Amino acid sequence: MISRNFVRQLAAYNAWQNDNQYAGASRLSEAERRRNRGAFFDPIQATLNDLIWAEMIWMNRIAETAMPVQVGVPESVARFEDWPTLTRERLWFDKVIVYWASGVSDSVLTGELTLFSSAVGCELKKPRRSCIRHVFDHHTHHGGQVNAMLNAAGAKSGDADLALMTVI
Repeated sequence: MISRNFVRQLAAYNAWQNDNQYAGASRLSEAERRRNRGAFFDPIQATLNDLIWAEMIWMNRIAETAMPVQVGVPESVARFEDWPTLTRERLWFDKVIVYWASGVSDSVLTGELTLFSSAVGCELKKPRRSCIRHVFDHHTHHGGQVNAMLNAAGAKSGDADLALMTVI
């Protein structure tokens, strides 16, 4: 079961990891950020695009933030084509998530969420806690892939262990 403190901690952790990953990716050329590296979404930039797109979708469902342009998962990897725009949007959306997390109440963590998933093509009804947890689990999963791709490209992204985060 997740708590308000868990949500706040993971929102801060994701922002910290994004800072590290974007700093590492910024040291690479555009060609290197777009190079196929064998991860689920292949290039670093594609994976980072999917992460922000998925978080925007889920935060719209959970917190009623603005809905991003409606595209499917395959198109999500090209949401922000240029690096400066992707970087700026990531920084902004991390602030949105951290701000939202700072005000999460117990009532936000209870009940069920009904949503339509384009990934599976049907309506789903899930516990809100599970949906909120998914936002952070999805980021940890694909963020780990980004870290591996950055390390392979010689642009180490920094520590990824929650225990090493300086802002908790």
